[in-house]
Amino acid sequence: MIDFANIGKYKENNRIEAKLSLGGLPQSIWETYSAFANSLGGIILLGVEEYRDKSLHTVDLPAPEKLIAEFWDIINNQKKTSVNVLSAKDVTIEEVDGNRIIAIRVPRAQRNDKPVYIGDNPMTGSYRRNGEGDYRCTKEEVLAMMRDASYKTQDMLVLEEMDLDVLDKDSIRRYRIRMRTYRPGHVWEELEDSSFLYKLGAAGRGKDGKLHPTAAGLLMFGYEYEIVKEYPNYFLDYQEQLDPRARWTDRIVSSSGDWSGNIYDFYFRVYNRITQDIKVPFSLTDGNRIDDTPVHNALREALANCLINADYYGRQGIVIVKKPDKITFSNPGGFRIDVETAINGGVSDPRNSALIKMFNLVDIGERAGSGIPNIYNVWKKQGWSVPEISESFEPARITLLLEVESISGEEKPAIKTDDKPETSEKPAIKTGDKPEISEKPAIKAGDKPEIKVSNRIIAAQKQTILEYLTRNVSAKSSELAELVGVKSSRIREILNEMVADGIVVTEGSNKNRTYRLKS
Repeated sequence: MIDFANIGKYKENNRIEAKLSLGGLPQSIWETYSAFANSLGGIILLGVEEYRDKSLHTVDLPAPEKLIAEFWDIINNQKKTSVNVLSAKDVTIEEVDGNRIIAIRVPRAQRNDKPVYIGDNPMTGSYRRNGEGDYRCTKEEVLAMMRDASYKTQDMLVLEEMDLDVLDKDSIRRYRIRMRTYRPGHVWEELEDSSFLYKLGAAGRGKDGKLHPTAAGLLMFGYEYEIVKEYPNYFLDYQEQLDPRARWTDRIVSSSGDWSGNIYDFYFRVYNRITQDIKVPFSLTDGNRIDDTPVHNALREALANCLINADYYGRQGIVIVKKPDKITFSNPGGFRIDVETAINGGVSDPRNSALIKMFNLVDIGERAGSGIPNIYNVWKKQGWSVPEISESFEPARITLLLEVESISGEEKPAIKTDDKPETSEKPAIKTGDKPEISEKPAIKAGDKPEIKVSNRIIAAQKQTILEYLTRNVSAKSSELAELVGVKSSRIREILNEMVADGIVVTEGSNKNRTYRLKS
């Protein structure tokens, strides 16, 4: 963290604290120890003075060994500090310009050790780092750390004062339709809603033996006005800021009253908005049309991570902002593991494990800590700026910044049907050649080529139609084609499937035909 040979170039900051310590071990060292452990970690330098110009300079400590012995005695006394998060290698004597100083490297504490506090009261003895100083944590911050310290994630709580009627049946229905698409024949498919919600973890049995929503079920499927009874600071906010002359050009908020306001419906409304400018190159794999890209997948991960890892008791809610060249995802709550570990992947410590299960069952999100590394990898392959993750405190928040560009399809060489699939939008076919695969392939008599849209895209398109028909009594196919962004022939195929599945019904005929949700 510090190059001791050039200590003069450093200044105190949120990771470095200098204390002169010529009169012995300073009492303020424990506030800094608590602050570093509860924040991002840091290094405490004893025998270092900060000059008026903020530069650091060493002095020679007369008895550093005695100070270290005193330090260990106090930090291991639970009446003085709640926990010792250091090991022997974290406290060393360094020689700088002939002066002996002490370096105490304080790691970020594990979530089950937080809050790290001094004295016997976490409410008055917990500190965090802010810039060059330490501040006493608010009650809200201490309670947030205590919630995160629990081995049982907070979304598993059964809300016994609520009944299942606080959940939006339309949201549940849309979820079950999507689950049938991605997990056909699942053993829960024929269950009644109440039994399904229990198996899913969206409902649990209270002390009265009756089913009540869990915190995860309320967040996932609840009405916004019911959610805020448990989470007073709950707020979902998506903003498009595409015109510098306007504060925003489009906005979706959970409190608008014209939709459910829960995180499941918010996910699809926002995902459709953040990906609408991404051009999809036409390609085929094993006869299936692929309308998806690694960038789409990365944006799904970013959005899901933001919703799944939020501390919904925290302040300021979820805020997602889309600008012409960047998207930011910001949620309340700090990292439960350090940022570097999260970026490297392989370690998963979710704040809301029940929500992860619910999203995973409909093919959204990752389990094994691979979501963030995948985002970084995709952005690197695109040649875009490295994603930026920042963690702030007071209040605790995580923000992911992604700089984006539209993706346009590149024309690729035409291929023959006996080659591995590569595509050209308008391939040239010579006489005698086998037909090449294009968006409108040439088909020989007797051939039965199958060009399908990927299941993920079909499900997303149907979900968009469902949401639109939920808000509107009926719609013509032309309206829905424009909404989904497909040709009229393709929208008729999608709608015919939804009619066959008993989801949508038709009214009228020919040009006057409209579609509405089945009652």
